Order: sequence, then C-alpha cells, then structure tokens
Amino acid sequence: MVEECYEVFGGTMEKFAFVFHPLDVSYVAMKYPFTRFLPPKVVEAALKFMSPKKMSHITGVRSAYAEAEGWFVSCPLTARQILSLPEEYVLNMVVRAGRVAEQLGARIIGLGAFTKVVGDAGLSVAKALNIPVTTGNSYTVATAVEGTKEAARMMGYDLAETSVAVVGATGAIGRVCAELLSRETRNVTLVGRDTPKLELLADRILYKTGLAARISTDLKKTLIAADIIITVTSAVDTVIEPEHLKPGAVVCDVARPRDVSRRVAEERPDVLVIEGGVVAVPGDVDFGFNFGFPPKTAYACMAETMILALERRYESFTLGRELTVERVEEIAGLAAKHGFKLDGFRSFERALDEDDITKVKEAARKV
Repeated sequence: MVEECYEVFGGTMEKFAFVFHPLDVSYVAMKYPFTRFLPPKVVEAALKFMSPKKMSHITGVRSAYAEAEGWFVSCPLTARQILSLPEEYVLNMVVRAGRVAEQLGARIIGLGAFTKVVGDAGLSVAKALNIPVTTGNSYTVATAVEGTKEAARMMGYDLAETSVAVVGATGAIGRVCAELLSRETRNVTLVGRDTPKLELLADRILYKTGLAARISTDLKKTLIAADIIITVTSAVDTVIEPEHLKPGAVVCDVARPRDVSRRVAEERPDVLVIEGGVVAVPGDVDFGFNFGFPPKTAYACMAETMILALERRYESFTLGRELTVERVEEIAGLAAKHGFKLDGFRSFERALDEDDITKVKEAARKV
C-alpha cells in the first residue's frame, strides 16, 4: 500500500540537510578517537580552525507520499564555544555549514542543538542562504508536550488531576506549552519573573481554554509542589537543582542551555527528567552516523526538517523566537500524515526506555 501511494505521487527524491555540532569535546572523540587523549582546550582550539563539512549521507526516509535523502553537515564548534565566542564568528560558521548543504543539493536546512539559539534564532542564517531554514522548534514543542503527557501516564499520573508548572511561561515556547497543557489539566501554575506578563498570559489561557491558571514568581516554592514540570527559560545557567523537586516529579527540559542541572540525574533517581521525545522516522532510514539514539530514530528538530521535505514544504517553517500553537499543531499533523511518531524519551543526550522509567517510579515509591 505504501509503495502504491508513493508511486501515485511521482517518486521524486526530496532533499534536506541538518546542521549539528559536538556538544562538548567528548563528542569529537566519537569521530576522531585520538582526541580523547588531548586536553579539552587543545581540542577546542583546533576546532576553531576546522571548516564545516559533510559528515554523512542520510538515506531511506520514506512515507506513503514521498521519499527523501539528506546530509548531516558539521558545524565544528562545541556548545561552550557557540555560547562564548563572538556572535558574528559563530553565525559565519553556521552560514558556511549552510552553504555546504546548498552545494550538496539540499532544498531545506535544519539547525540543530545550539546553532538554533545563537543570535536571532536562524533569521540571519536564512537571509544569508538561498534555501529555507527551520529550527525545528515547532515539532520539538509538539513532541515535548506529547512526551510529557506520555511520561506522566507511565509514571502513574492522571494529567487532569496533577499539579503542572510551566517555568519560563512568558517566553515564546513556554507560552505555547502552557496553552497546550491548559486544555488537559485543571491545575497549571505559570512561573516567571515578570508578574504583568504572567497575568496577561493567564488571561489569555482563561479566554482560550476556560482554565484559571495560577501565576508565581517563586520558582522553588512552585517546583517542590509540582508533579509535572515543563521548563524553558532563557537562563544561561541551570535553574533547577535536586533539592527543588518532589519524589516522582516528571520534568521536561526544553531549554537550551538546559535548565535542569546534571546533578538531578546523578542525585535524584526518583525524578524523571526528559528533554523531549525520541521520534521514529518512517522508512528504512540510515543516518550514516551514530548520534547516540536507537536505530531509525531522531531528535524532533531533525524530524521537522525531514517532514517538511517529504511534504515538499520548502519554506522557513519555524524561524526566530516566536512560535504559535497553530504552527505546532500543523507540524504535528504533518508528522502523523507521514508516519513520524513518538518512540521513547531522551535524558541528557541519552535515550530512555520503559525499564528506565520503571526504575524511577520504583525509586519514588521508596522515598
């Protein structure tokens, strides 16, 4: 049936590319093993002199309606470098990666990890290239909300009856997450630093969903009482520490840099931290590169780029720092059409399975 539908639509090969980078020097060692014996500063100094290049050819992305191939293109800077080096230098490196994608034949490019947060969140990159750019944030939000709901269910929560907190609620991503979750629960607290903005958002949610959301500027007091937390602040440093969370809490960290301290994973086995969903990609996909996920699965931001290519929507679908519920729902619908679906969770760049969540649930019961 899939083959029949595909033939009807002409069998054209769609083309995309995705820019990614090493989160830290340990990721460089995955490609160049000898670097693990070098001091991190030496490795980072060498990265500054490297050029963006094709890392792998992606094949086998196929839905009932289209087929696509793509490429991983490296931006040779770590997360620390992207956040600390001069913005103009970093943007130039990302643009150079985009030009590699253009030369390979890509018709749309996705920005991965920290390449999407530098500067104006992709706007300048898109202006400098001849192909559209997407950050993938719309599908990232869609899978974050879906993943949070599914993780809550697996932890034994009834979302309608749980205490939900959205940290960084007045930001673009936080606002969309708050609006989506407010449709399904009776107890939402909007957390931020600007009371007037929180009040405006609460009024908006009341108008759209009928829910009277609470507001709070007291992060610690709110977190310790929350069962489910979505956090997406613009803080440079982590804001959520182990002592802030109740046993059994589910935390979805959508922020980059991340809001949740790595200490939570190390010290709180009774807390479930996810960073969004692992997405199953339709077809017999081969990424040609091991980025730490189970076979045939990808980050949501990668998936958004593939979805747009399969749909032949060669446009800058998600760009800049403004998101809308409508765009999030639209990309979720396109994902379902082409056979993309949530297939687990990730936590601190590691895929989680059902056994991992069972262990967290059991640890929470013992506290």
